[in-house]
Amino acid sequence: MGSFEVFGGNKLKGELTPQGAKNEALQVLNTVLLTDQEVIISNIPDIVDVNKLINLLQALGVKVQKLDKGKYSFLADDIDVDYMLTDEFKQKGASLRGSIMIVGPLLARFGKGYIPKPGGDKIGRRRLDTHFIGFEKLGAGFKYDAATNFFKAEAPGNRLKGTYMLLDEASVTGTANIVMAAVLAEGKTTIYNAACEPYLQQLCKMLNSMGAKISGVGSNLLTIEGVEKLGGCEHRILPDMIEIGSFIGLAAMTQSDITIKNVSYENLGIIPDVFKRLGIKMELIGDDLRIPEQELYEIETFIDGSIMTISDAPWPGFTPDLLSIILVTATQARGSVLVHQKMFESRLFFVDKLIDMGAQIILCDPHRATVIGLERKTQLRGITMTSPDIRAGVSLLIAALSAEGRSLIHNIEQIDRGYENIELRLNNLGADIRRI
Repeated sequence: MGSFEVFGGNKLKGELTPQGAKNEALQVLNTVLLTDQEVIISNIPDIVDVNKLINLLQALGVKVQKLDKGKYSFLADDIDVDYMLTDEFKQKGASLRGSIMIVGPLLARFGKGYIPKPGGDKIGRRRLDTHFIGFEKLGAGFKYDAATNFFKAEAPGNRLKGTYMLLDEASVTGTANIVMAAVLAEGKTTIYNAACEPYLQQLCKMLNSMGAKISGVGSNLLTIEGVEKLGGCEHRILPDMIEIGSFIGLAAMTQSDITIKNVSYENLGIIPDVFKRLGIKMELIGDDLRIPEQELYEIETFIDGSIMTISDAPWPGFTPDLLSIILVTATQARGSVLVHQKMFESRLFFVDKLIDMGAQIILCDPHRATVIGLERKTQLRGITMTSPDIRAGVSLLIAALSAEGRSLIHNIEQIDRGYENIELRLNNLGADIRRI
């Protein structure tokens, strides 16, 4: 188990280029299973979760060639469908939550898709019902073996049939999986209450460039006319909005002057506005976002003077992946904020580490925490802590970089799952982070 040794208190200065979006990569990489033609994808982040998925695709028989940094060619013209029943596949699939999204493409093209219960962050209950209910509505049979935690979906006659469905929740990965299954189904599929995050929009645009017929992209009502076959394409992944939000919080907490390059601002939604509610100043220069050094930032109140509440919601609402960053950034602000994590009931449990560092936080219940900002009157202090998940891990890293003295963060493999060479990139700006 690796650790970060962090010496805090340094102001950072310089430019950061965000990596490719992790959440988009874990979707669009699976599209290569839908065609026997070459697919080229660029701006792929070099992170643990994405590399595990590429390795899983190779194990299934996908020919993978690295063309350049972050740019790969994929050719799925000889897939070993029987590999899905091997113990090796069960082990590889169980180590990665994104593995669930290979089922839709395999079911669409080969009439069968198997997967063990996938892994991922331990942030609370993350059910998979939306995926498999969608497959069943497309005509697939579904079985779950509780003894082995193994899911099996099979299409009668090896072809799914289009239908109308109203999703029980606007699940991003659930929508992506169902869309990939439906593009080769017979007839028309209509998906209502579909997720419409930029990741999902990118997936649909990519599939359309491969010959799919998807309309309503960007809305919660998708219509898919099934086609017989998909071809190859070239696709570029968006910059990671979660990393961009993390850098905004980092700059504010450490009183740094950081410019985030090529942020694809039009795809950030309300993320910049939410950070502005914390009083953080930013400047858009072309497509670069500059966060200037700021002595103090003050949390807004609502119009009637009541305490600001920041909560997550399906897109175009605020992404739940950045609530941990909002929470830690608020610890040094002037004013108070209620952070309401609606989606996952275990994601706020890392606040005990921040409290040990000197932050003033009241954990109201598993979903809500009230932060009383310290106004920089008291600096956080370095401690030893353990990262419970990707986003909490980076939040603790941000806290440690702003803290007085030495911090030790264990289980940094969690951070590596979502952030590419984070310590090298931040050290280039003046941070003092050592991987031990």
